[in-house]
Amino acid sequence: MTDEPCIPYLARMNKTSIAFIGGGNMARSLIGGLIARGQPSQSLRVAEPVPALRTALAAEFGVRARETGVEAADGASLWVLAVKPQVLRSVCEALAPLAQAQRPLIVSIAAGITTAQIDRWLGGGQAVVRSMPNTPALLGAGATGLYANPQASAAQRQAAEALMQAAGLTAWIPDEALMDAVTAVSGSGPAYVFLLAEAMQAAGEAQGLAPDTARSLVLQTILGAARMLSESDEPAAALRQRVTSPGGTTQAALECFEAGGFRTLVDQAIAAATRRGRELAAGND
Repeated sequence: MTDEPCIPYLARMNKTSIAFIGGGNMARSLIGGLIARGQPSQSLRVAEPVPALRTALAAEFGVRARETGVEAADGASLWVLAVKPQVLRSVCEALAPLAQAQRPLIVSIAAGITTAQIDRWLGGGQAVVRSMPNTPALLGAGATGLYANPQASAAQRQAAEALMQAAGLTAWIPDEALMDAVTAVSGSGPAYVFLLAEAMQAAGEAQGLAPDTARSLVLQTILGAARMLSESDEPAAALRQRVTSPGGTTQAALECFEAGGFRTLVDQAIAAATRRGRELAAGND
């Protein structure tokens, strides 16, 4: 995993025209992150079919917003496919003639859709990088897994990495089959933390805490624990053991978690999300 931007490549990225096919939240976060890192807004285009959203994108970021993917992508050297997996095939097929003529770098953020599928839908022979960001990317605190197909050059891999580092950390995945696990762990992962926060707050309220007090304590606890994990070289198990005094309150709670099959449940949840990622690919083939 890398957290330092590809500095030599960022200068070249500033001269790269980038087309976002889809103007949703993830596209907006990447656009904002790129501009904050010095990418000229004039080099960015967005395809967004909803007029009000198109107008808002142009007004907020100064980008060129177009109605169709072909209008936005024509002449851009990097295309970001930022539409829902269910419509990605039709979007790619509409772009296929242009992709064959111009051979851009394709970066997809669609969950469950393989590079082979995207390449086929675009007519074949395309450099495709599959990425899996998560929602903290909206704050520049995302975690993104990346996989490049054999057609992607070293320079194109750098371009994809520089693009996604606008939203946070990146990690290259050597085997595309593992991208469904990336989706299950980090792509869907924020929702697991939100569920834990929701459950902890409800439990605190059940023990008599006021809702606002319970919420504040839970949020700061999760934030503090995350900082300890990220700023310490010690593994999670060591940090857990350090705060677990024998016979104390923490041990009582952890024993309850373990007795309830907490680890098994997490394993089953990650496996279920991984399977669903594979099903999405099969269902859109």
